[in-house]
This record gives sequence, structure tokens and C-alpha cells, in this order.
Amino acid sequence: MHKDEFVQKYGSIYEHSPWVAETAYGSEDLTSAMRAVVEAASRDKQLALLRAHPDLGEKLDTLTPDSTSEQQGAGLNLCSPEEFREFHELNRAYKEKFGFPFIVAVKGLNRQDILQRFRERIHNSSEAEFRTALDQVHRIAGFRLADLP
Repeated sequence: MHKDEFVQKYGSIYEHSPWVAETAYGSEDLTSAMRAVVEAASRDKQLALLRAHPDLGEKLDTLTPDSTSEQQGAGLNLCSPEEFREFHELNRAYKEKFGFPFIVAVKGLNRQDILQRFRERIHNSSEAEFRTALDQVHRIAGFRLADLP
């Protein structure tokens, strides 16, 4: 596969970050290669990757098709007004504290599970949460790769 075709197919595996696929082009084990690309990136580039993710429980009409499907699968489009308000407040507080959106691989979770993780992780240290967010990004990428035809 030509590099442009490869990036077209795999460029959205890491949210709005086709540079991951571009750098991993030609690798045998794509999951490991893409993870290694992210792990070898500068902290600024990793932070940009985290910041490319959407807020959970917010408007689904502004998301990528992958994010929309993932959030709908977790029932985030069915939030009660109270749940929506809590997501909104947690998103605001989390971004204020950490400088990037809350990231969790929502596959297999429901909105109550996600809210519980949100409530717990907001108390993490900045370093612990940065690492956790990167790990979650890798989980999301793994799910997306597995779902590709």
C-alpha cells in the first residue's frame, strides 16, 4: 500500500493525529508501531494528541465518526439533564486541572461507569493522569484498529 493510502486508512486511529500513521508506515505490527511512535514523541506532541480528543458527554454532532460511534455505544447520547450537567462540570474542572480533556476508552462501558471513572481520576496527580490518558488513547487506538475491515 502506498503511504498516502496508508495514512488515509489509518490516519484517524489516533484522534486527529495522522502523524502517528505517517511515522508508523511500513511497520509489520501496526499496533505496536503506532504505540511506539506516540511514546517516542515529545511531551508537547503527546499533549497535542491528548488535546485532540473530544469532551465526553458533550454534543455528538461535532465529533469524528469514530468518536460519535464510540460515545453512542456507551449511551452518552442518552444522558439525563443531571448527567449532562455533571459531564459538563467534570469536563470543565478536568481540563482546568490537567490542560487536556478526560480520555477513557468507552467501549464496553456505560455512562455511569464513565462518570465513576471521571469522579475518581480527577483526583489524580498531573503526571499520573497524563500517563493514564496516554494509556487510554492506546486502548482506543487498539479498538479502532481491531474494528477496521
